[in-house]
Amino acid sequence: MSETAKPSHANPQVKGDKSHGGEFGYVGIDAILEQMRRKAMKQGFELNLMVVGQSGLGKSTLMNTLFKSKVSRKSVKPDPEERIPKTIDIKSISHDIEEKGVRMKLTVIDTPGFGDQINNENCWLPIMKFINDQYEAYLQEEINIDRKKRIPDSRVHCCIYFIPPTGHCLRPLDVEFMRRLSKVVNIVPVIAKADTLTLEERDFFKQTIREELRANGIDVYPQKEFDEDAEDRLINDKIREAIPFAVVGSDQEYQVNGKRILGRKTKWGTIEVENIAHCEFAYLRDLLIRTHMQNIKDITSNIHYETYRVRRLNESNGHFSIQPSDHAAVPPKGLVQVNHVK
Repeated sequence: MSETAKPSHANPQVKGDKSHGGEFGYVGIDAILEQMRRKAMKQGFELNLMVVGQSGLGKSTLMNTLFKSKVSRKSVKPDPEERIPKTIDIKSISHDIEEKGVRMKLTVIDTPGFGDQINNENCWLPIMKFINDQYEAYLQEEINIDRKKRIPDSRVHCCIYFIPPTGHCLRPLDVEFMRRLSKVVNIVPVIAKADTLTLEERDFFKQTIREELRANGIDVYPQKEFDEDAEDRLINDKIREAIPFAVVGSDQEYQVNGKRILGRKTKWGTIEVENIAHCEFAYLRDLLIRTHMQNIKDITSNIHYETYRVRRLNESNGHFSIQPSDHAAVPPKGLVQVNHVK
């Protein structure tokens, strides 16, 4: 009687097999990186930046310089009547930006009217309310029974605070704003229009500001307690030593040594925006976009929003059917959707 042939089965790769270009024992765990990249590319990215400072400090110009596009409120919808606003009116403009196949929805939140009045008492309250309103809107979406697969994120990821280039010290308004807002949002202070200061004045002003921040217990981004390891601490310590960044913004191009550069032309020469010998714009750009963008968003979600969520749940006595409070989330006024492809 002939022996019956046994069916052959494909055996899984076992230890000792050689595959994947001759690598011994290759499993393929590293492929998760490519899977995450493909998923992220499909979904795109979101970044919500708030700019705060008095009129005339170059907030709109700096935003246009950062993204090399007309992304500021004034660039999209100029209105002469807004030159002297009577109150703080939060304005949000959203753009779809694409670079080398990477899509990002950028929202720039402007605060015209901040610090422009004779009496600036409690002028930070509308800004604080706006930030909390966005947390509330996210929370309400999160606790819905039939919640969306991907909750729209209107939370403010970072607030860029513009300090006037006085060269002396922080104003009481600057101290009070950053002291209160640093508890609910990531704050990155910058010295606006730094080309109005000499290098010696700039260094002295930066040192004075850092001392005042420490004296008033103001913890700006990147916060020391959120450093994840020694490598992060080393990188972030260098950033903390450079804050506040002395920046210059410009959306004008000039020819310098055969190259087209962004800069400001003066009778003494051209100030190159992206030249670190001239100003610290490049440091701010790298922090916000190239090195720390995801970390800024993670701290917003895991620290600032989580603190708000816990407080709201405690206010509701542990019930998960939260009703909107007096500070219920409302869509930001003046929201304009602009599709802008670079």
